[in-house]
Amino acid sequence: MKYVSTRGNSPALAFDDVLLAGLAVDGGLYVPSQWPEFGPSELRAMAGLDYPEIACRVIRPFVDGAIPDDRLARMAADTYRDFGHPAIAPLKQLGANTWLMELFHGPTLAFKDYALQLVGRMFDDVLARRGERVTIVGATSGDTGSAAIEACRDRASLDVFILFPEGRVSDVQRRQMTTVAADNVHAIAVQGTFDDCQDLVKAMFGDAVFRDAHRLSAVNSINWARVMAQIVYYVVAAVRLGAPDRAVSFAVPTGNFGNVLAGWAAWKSGLPVDRLVIGTNRNDILFRFFETGEMALAGVEPTISPSMDIQISSNFERLLFDMFDGDGDAVSRWMADFREHGSVAVDDSRLVEARRKFAAARFDDAETLGVMKEAFDQTGELLDPHSAIGWAAARRCRGNPETPMVCLATAHPAKFPEAVGTATGERPGLPARMADLFEREERFTVLPNDLGAVQRFIEAASGGAGS
Repeated sequence: MKYVSTRGNSPALAFDDVLLAGLAVDGGLYVPSQWPEFGPSELRAMAGLDYPEIACRVIRPFVDGAIPDDRLARMAADTYRDFGHPAIAPLKQLGANTWLMELFHGPTLAFKDYALQLVGRMFDDVLARRGERVTIVGATSGDTGSAAIEACRDRASLDVFILFPEGRVSDVQRRQMTTVAADNVHAIAVQGTFDDCQDLVKAMFGDAVFRDAHRLSAVNSINWARVMAQIVYYVVAAVRLGAPDRAVSFAVPTGNFGNVLAGWAAWKSGLPVDRLVIGTNRNDILFRFFETGEMALAGVEPTISPSMDIQISSNFERLLFDMFDGDGDAVSRWMADFREHGSVAVDDSRLVEARRKFAAARFDDAETLGVMKEAFDQTGELLDPHSAIGWAAARRCRGNPETPMVCLATAHPAKFPEAVGTATGERPGLPARMADLFEREERFTVLPNDLGAVQRFIEAASGGAGS
């Protein structure tokens, strides 16, 4: 299995090199040069397996020997051993043919754990065999940062620098990043938006001298390994509900497009996915694209679903590469036009094709609170604001009622207690293992939205010197 850049001007790499590289040197994102094919017999054989076993079967063709099967099996077993539910990603029925998949039983109570706990172990394995060390740099709108820190803390081969927008994440999200007492972990509050944080990370990867000097790598969803590991829970849900003998649809609250892209990748690899429903908040660039075919920037507005307060959805570029039939030069031109003009469109034929698989809906804060109350009143479920948007989008864009619809619950409600309490009158508490979170000492650095300032900080703090 080789991986190619969405912009067509980087060498094809094997999985282990893609893992360590993160972003391609031409600024593109890595994608498989060809998709594996999980046939009906393979999918049926997964139905009776546990989550780590399915993870190994799904991931094996993507790593293609770069991580030997026995080590992959040990990593998967170790990754999910201490998750907070025996099913790892349990399915709960909320209505007729409507299911909630709880993806918040990992150490930081968000779906990012399902990939990053495994990816952190993959980094350890590859770097140990090579005798190398890398610097992880990432941007987060809320959950990726804490999941990345938890996955990479105290690992001898890694320094971790996570940028988050100051004042634009929940208190729980911030404290999960800033209370980790590990010398290799550095939390940076940037005076700007998530898109500013993401631009800073991309600029650092684009600075060849800085990138090479510090061996930069990434664990957010610009790194293909993250997306690959998220494919697993789509397969798990589908085979539990009857795939390959019936198709399954998924509804996904979406900001950076990485989670729903994993569902699309599962479909590209043979999983019978009928529809992928995207739920957005009022930062609705993805909704507007699937409505009109135009990708147009607007200002980022703070909401009660902060992980989706994004205007530049990085992973959309991977879908765009497919929409342009693998033409990296076309993708590169499209992205350059978007950066220069803030608006660019695809032609009608490409939009029609995209709509065959994707549907989208948007909800503002008032609507989201109403949905959270309705879900609680009707089902007894406390949904965090992001998961509520996914559930609402599923109902609005349902499609065939005979097709099972799986709504991804992407965060524990206790990560957003104010919003949940406002909507339902019930204030969810943190699990026992995190009960002292608000008593722990915070460690973080506030920096301006300035590339030089961030680079100077990383240069000074690298090597476990502390922040």
